[in-house]
Amino acid sequence: MGQDQTKQQIEKGLHLYQSNQTEKALQVWMRVLEKSADPAGRFRVLGCLITAHAEMGRYKDMLKGTTVSLQLNGQVSLSMGNAFLGLSIFQKALECFEKALRYAHNNDDKMLECRVCCSLGNFYAQIKDYEKALFFPCKAAELVNDYGAGWSLKYRAMSQYHMAVAYRKLGRLADAMDCCEESMKIALQHGDRPLQALCLLCFADIHLSRRDVQTAFPRYDSAMSIMTEIGNRLGQIQVLLGVAKCWMIQKELDKALESIEKAQELAEGLGNKLGLLKLHCLCERIYRTKGLQRELRDHVVKFHECVEEMELYCGMCGESIGEKNNQLQALPCSHFFHLKCLQTNGTRGCPNCRRLSVKPGYV
Repeated sequence: MGQDQTKQQIEKGLHLYQSNQTEKALQVWMRVLEKSADPAGRFRVLGCLITAHAEMGRYKDMLKGTTVSLQLNGQVSLSMGNAFLGLSIFQKALECFEKALRYAHNNDDKMLECRVCCSLGNFYAQIKDYEKALFFPCKAAELVNDYGAGWSLKYRAMSQYHMAVAYRKLGRLADAMDCCEESMKIALQHGDRPLQALCLLCFADIHLSRRDVQTAFPRYDSAMSIMTEIGNRLGQIQVLLGVAKCWMIQKELDKALESIEKAQELAEGLGNKLGLLKLHCLCERIYRTKGLQRELRDHVVKFHECVEEMELYCGMCGESIGEKNNQLQALPCSHFFHLKCLQTNGTRGCPNCRRLSVKPGYV
């Protein structure tokens, strides 16, 4: 397949993708990747595949796609970071985001820097450093204001969405609603279904935070409808966990467990360990309320297994990370710790790396 035909096929795939025929678009792009001899075309189609897989929550497929690239540039580092984040492999995700950010700074690529800042906001929101979760999308919004005159409005919409998520987690619900409404307005104008679904989820979470479950339920339903349509399984997990919390507020614990069971099936299939950790945490609360000690112990054990597997604990104090809002600090190796622990104890190198480097025979 030559250069002209490669370009035509890429455009054909984009047309299908924009028409919400994602599976057909993926098939077209995969054929280009297999048959094209044009390096620039292959690299472009690789970016299309990675983006499509990201919006559908297919993080393992994203990682397969990124290994095809012969050159690890900023875009690929960002995509790999998002994939690792979807799989709850936090150290590798942060390492990739930092590589992408260095590439953006070294090449004065403000657009890439904006996208990395949004992903870092998502990263810190997941591990519950809400100050950084807000700082990075605010930085992205500044980049849009200063340099984004010719950019797609999607960059503004994404920065506003991630700001909304952080504001909600900080309890600033009015600010969260304002940002989410602006993001949704742009998403509707441009027919951006994946972003519409995320905004609906955020709206539902805001109403949940207000304990207004009757308003939250229909927004969760609308978010689930779009996420099922576009194949975003990670989003579906988040919706189901939100619905479970609504049922718990209404003391409908069996209905909450039904939602959690569906979320667990998706999380296990996707390999999303953070989703599993969250649902085990919810199950703990439910079975403690029900007074079912055996089931309670089972989920407590599974919760701590998830924490160990994801290395979601501070290597200095030993306490888990991600249970409550805490300021965190990453070392150059991308292991992260409580900021207060680093300030109190200092460090001569990374304690986590020292443990990993100890040979079994010398333990």
